[in-house]
Amino acid sequence: MSYTSHNLSDTIVALATPAGVGAIGVIRLSGPRAIEIANQVFHGKDLEQVSSHTVHFGSIRTAEGRILDEVLATIFVGPKSYTGEHVVEISCHGSPYILQQMIQLLVQHGARMAQPGEYTMRAFLNGRMDLSQAEAVADLIASSSESTHAIAMQQMRGGFSNDIQGLRQQLIDFASLIELELDFGEEDVEFANRDDLKQLIHKIQSLLRQLIESFHLGNVIKNGVSTVIAGRPNAGKSTLLNALLNEERAIVSDIPGTTRDTIEEQLNIKGIPFRLIDTAGIRKAQDQIERIGVERTIEKISRSTVVVYVFDVIESRPEDLWQDVERFLQGSQALTAGSQQIFVANKMDLNPYTEPASYYKDGLIGPHNLVTASAKNQMNIEYLKELLYKTVISHPELMDQTIVTNSRHYAALTQADESLDAVLKGMADGVTSDFVAMDIRQALHHLGEITGEISTDDLLGNIFSNFCIGK
Repeated sequence: MSYTSHNLSDTIVALATPAGVGAIGVIRLSGPRAIEIANQVFHGKDLEQVSSHTVHFGSIRTAEGRILDEVLATIFVGPKSYTGEHVVEISCHGSPYILQQMIQLLVQHGARMAQPGEYTMRAFLNGRMDLSQAEAVADLIASSSESTHAIAMQQMRGGFSNDIQGLRQQLIDFASLIELELDFGEEDVEFANRDDLKQLIHKIQSLLRQLIESFHLGNVIKNGVSTVIAGRPNAGKSTLLNALLNEERAIVSDIPGTTRDTIEEQLNIKGIPFRLIDTAGIRKAQDQIERIGVERTIEKISRSTVVVYVFDVIESRPEDLWQDVERFLQGSQALTAGSQQIFVANKMDLNPYTEPASYYKDGLIGPHNLVTASAKNQMNIEYLKELLYKTVISHPELMDQTIVTNSRHYAALTQADESLDAVLKGMADGVTSDFVAMDIRQALHHLGEITGEISTDDLLGNIFSNFCIGK
């Protein structure tokens, strides 16, 4: 679908509530003829004569006079609506048949079915929100925890946009002075003080880099923390997974190699979703199936944010643990940058005199990331959860600032930062004002991409096609 201005002349209709049987269903109309079309099928008050933001009881009838349902019609007169256009929301009983019949009736009277995200796209095109706020609507709908909800709400209210627009405006002010210099090129005048410009760029880059740095945390909060539970066979990985979840999710057995494939479950710790992945024990495989399981374990470790490495304090000597760390966590160079490791000394109930310090190793393993536990008896499980949380929220100062969760925003921020680096390098090399201006324009372009001040049909199509139909 091409998101061009002619689409705004259509009146669109869609189901705004989830499909399926429910007590209530809401059908949303938006566009220049929304109130007129609704009025043609609504029997009660004259909807074209009522005030905005009012609710009216009546019935929806076919051309033959057959009543489809008794409904409530809510009227929003543009521009004071979600989309900035006339909007009518019809609340009826949530029968799929009734909803389908009503939508067909409204289409027959001149509405067209909405495309995915078209309501929010119209809100953007009509200036009701900028592009980053529009994207936050999708995040709000998808929010599954307190943290994701809070970030989406903050962004939808313009927190992120205000930060970007403030930076962009300061840069525009300087860019206009440099552009003015180009008009007087032959007179060798300087309207933009270069020292002030450098100071401004350093200030902007400092804020940009805070936002860029926050993306890791934001992505974790939005998508969940990939947390792999790894270790040798029979170390108690599945028992630990069950203890963390407080349910019997994984099969537990004394037979080594019981887990042949990965098991993935969700755990929410203080609003942060963790994706716990129980893996096959790491050892020399006994058969083809186990070999595939071990390969998948190594693959999961390579993609993880946190590795919880479980070892049996009865069976594993310190040298065994260090060998495993070197082979699977260091020697393979499998871990991604920024990945964290937590070590769980399991089965402490069977060997309570174990000295945790004997397993410490060169700053890699120490009191900061080694937990003594008995997964079977729930010993220190709450402490492990707390450590998982603290490991992820390693930058608590970010929680009081704007947090970037969108990969498109991250890319634009990074490109803007690179363009500003080019401005500084150009000034240091003594390049002419036209090259400085070109790099500043590039930075402005990337910042404008975030809020939608710079946009294309392809960009809008890609963003809004990910929305549900009724939004």
